[in-house]
Amino acid sequence: MNDIIGLIPLLPLLGFLVLALAPLFGNRELPEKVVAAIGVSTVGIAALLSFALMFSVFSGDWQASLQVPAWSWIRVGDLSLDFGFHVDGLTQVMLLVVTGVGFLIHLYSAGYMRGDAGYRRYFAYLNLFVCAMLLLVMADNLVLLYLGWEGVGLCSYLLIGFWYRNPGNGAAARKAFIVTRVGDTAMALGLFLLFREFATLDIGALNRAAGASTDIGIVTLAALLLLGGAVGKSAQLPLQTWLPDAMAGPTPVSALIHAATMVTAGVYLIARLHPLFSVSDTAMLAVGWVGALTLLSAGLSALVQTDIKRILAYSTISQIGYMFLALGVGAWSGAIFHLMTHAFFKALLFLAAGSVILSLHHEQDVTAMGGLRKKIPLTFACFAIGSACLAALPLTSGFYSKDQILLQAWETFQGFNLLWLAGIVGALVTGVYSFRLLFLVFFGREGKASQHCRDANSPVMSIPLVTLSLLALSGGLLAPPLQGVFPARDGSHAPLVVEGIAIAMPLLGLLTAWLMFSKGRNLLRPFNPLERFLFSGWGFDWLYDRILVRPLVWLANINSGDIVDSVYRGSAEASRRLHLLASQTQNGQVRWYLGSLAAGSILLLAILVVL
Repeated sequence: MNDIIGLIPLLPLLGFLVLALAPLFGNRELPEKVVAAIGVSTVGIAALLSFALMFSVFSGDWQASLQVPAWSWIRVGDLSLDFGFHVDGLTQVMLLVVTGVGFLIHLYSAGYMRGDAGYRRYFAYLNLFVCAMLLLVMADNLVLLYLGWEGVGLCSYLLIGFWYRNPGNGAAARKAFIVTRVGDTAMALGLFLLFREFATLDIGALNRAAGASTDIGIVTLAALLLLGGAVGKSAQLPLQTWLPDAMAGPTPVSALIHAATMVTAGVYLIARLHPLFSVSDTAMLAVGWVGALTLLSAGLSALVQTDIKRILAYSTISQIGYMFLALGVGAWSGAIFHLMTHAFFKALLFLAAGSVILSLHHEQDVTAMGGLRKKIPLTFACFAIGSACLAALPLTSGFYSKDQILLQAWETFQGFNLLWLAGIVGALVTGVYSFRLLFLVFFGREGKASQHCRDANSPVMSIPLVTLSLLALSGGLLAPPLQGVFPARDGSHAPLVVEGIAIAMPLLGLLTAWLMFSKGRNLLRPFNPLERFLFSGWGFDWLYDRILVRPLVWLANINSGDIVDSVYRGSAEASRRLHLLASQTQNGQVRWYLGSLAAGSILLLAILVVL
């Protein structure tokens, strides 16, 4: 069993190495079929091993856990860490999501990216991305987790800027890398603080020590620093600005980032360290309010976007906000349940959006679409299922996981509270923007782009779409039993009217979207000041540009000629002149060389005599 666990992250890593190093062993690119076979199969086998692990270890007992030390890794002073894996129920859920959904995205990519000049490079990056995320969720200590954490950041940079010849794509990749580094810095400080206080970074030992700690202030500070890391990686307020621009990468990359890997890392981190966060009411409230404010602000921004991928990007920010809200009210299982169902329906929506974009010859503006339901029927059916799950219509997977979060938010505060209200209002907004997108793209009059529609779905693209549709519909029946990982909770005691409101909000959102957008009308466009404000993502980019970017650029410009630079330039100039002077001695004349040798010998003898 230990060998199986070690192979799960190793296989994608081997796929990356083979694809990345292949040019060193030949003068031409590998055929696309060979590249796809390597890239897809390595993740597919890792998914099969993850399922085998579940059936062999967790099928009868989700409270089981395995500790798998690989080798001694770090021995420095008091810090002693192994390169090892910890697998429990929470890890198992993440393994199934990362490898299972990741495999379907890889398979879809084999058709979507066909003919691209960077085909091999694309799959190499994609394999490395999956490997880094697997290291993150399997790590038994926070240093190894941080290695995977930075790995997914690197891969997101490489994949967002995959088409790097377009300057805008490079700018989006740099933005993602820099903004997430802000959160990563906070997280690193949190790790230093935890090691100073508890002398360990082993996750199990750290959770036990923090849970028994009486120094609430230190635990709160450490938790808030870790929250900063989670906020950056999961694109929550105030570090959410990178994710909409990350749509510059290929559409399957967006599916992988949003559904199976990077943005779920922050949710996993807080859930994994839940004993530490539970000690501090301040940290828990901070997590909850970050989630509540994010889900509302991102949902409202999604209402007025016109790029199909940016609508889904803001949707992801909002849905991750629901997960943070769940974590903040102690609904640990609810957060992971919604993470799992969200992986199904958000991967489905992004891949279906990719099929729309390909069918419309890379058009992404929803105002140029319309009337596509009969031209691309399979894509329409998949998109409709994904939209229903995103809106949390009754009996869909999104309904079951989101309902669990809203009920827990009510019960934690024993009645009406602002966090619950934010979740309810967010459910209404989600229903509106989900079906606005569906109606604008597939209903109403044909737009100028729809007139040239050609169904681009190939069998290798259709299989993941159908599979994800089935998972999105049935995912509500797959709630993972995580009582062995998280504290057990009593059943729901919320009044029926509370459940009724949670059911009614998505339906009201559907009705509102039908009245506003079903006939091809688009009553929400960024025309008036409020809509332009929402369209810009609440002006965060404008604000950061003026308070951070421009002042730093200004300082760099006025500092370009300071004394420090003058010293370095002077040193370089002096070295250059000395080199020119010394080079004049190499004139090719033997008499000059002999005279120089004699003069040097006399000078050396004189020095010896004087001394």
